[in-house]
Amino acid sequence: MPVQDRSKIGKHHRGYYWVYRSPERRFVWMEYRKGRDQKGLLHTFRDFKGHVQSDGYAAYNVLGHNPDIILHGCWAHARRKFVQAQQSDPERAEHALTTIQQLYKIERRLREANCTLTERYQARQKEAVPILEGLKAWLQQHPGTPASAWGKAVNYTLNRWDKLFRYVSFGRIEIDNNLVENSIRPLALGRKNYLHAGSHKAAQRAAIIYSLLGTCELHGIDPQAWLEDVLKRMPTHTTAIGELLPHRWTKRESAPTSQMPLPPVRASA
Repeated sequence: MPVQDRSKIGKHHRGYYWVYRSPERRFVWMEYRKGRDQKGLLHTFRDFKGHVQSDGYAAYNVLGHNPDIILHGCWAHARRKFVQAQQSDPERAEHALTTIQQLYKIERRLREANCTLTERYQARQKEAVPILEGLKAWLQQHPGTPASAWGKAVNYTLNRWDKLFRYVSFGRIEIDNNLVENSIRPLALGRKNYLHAGSHKAAQRAAIIYSLLGTCELHGIDPQAWLEDVLKRMPTHTTAIGELLPHRWTKRESAPTSQMPLPPVRASA
């Protein structure tokens, strides 16, 4: 995000939005930081325990030093490397893409069947594990040259294999982090219209607004209705302000009743 900074006359500061999403609890959280280094990640995840899924950006590796955090890779990003290799090595790239597509077909079937987490884990162990093991062995037999698009795709995948393979050991983990990619789209679209943030504080305030409205969307709440109700109630809502957050919000009786109150959010480890 280009950000106006008085210390940089004539040019913008290049700031970054770190975007996090919880598929289970239906949260999206955007955090603005001035840079992309590991310090921000260490601060954000200082008390976190659980699973973190990301692309192959090296900064996330620092989280792997924490025994309470389990890192997962993203098959969408790995697949993208093989798409890029299609032009120079179409036959092998097509084989890899077809194999990866088999993994996605399994996920789509499980999702459409509304399987439980246990059922999803069992199906992955039975069906996805053999496919993954076969793909790894085949990639090891076809390394390619390191500088080629094919070689880069193979190296990217094999270097992150443990993280890419790990999702089959848990029913609750997605095969990729495309959900968070979807949450970034409104930000990218807005940036094309307003061009930059007026200050670092403004960029952080924008991150808060994106987080709240993005979470509204994940809970099926009309953002305008939520804003209208919450902004009217905030001046007199002096306690438990967290009750007004999208995942806990319930319309007042005077508000339209077309939307039922949301069920309690299931806690995640």
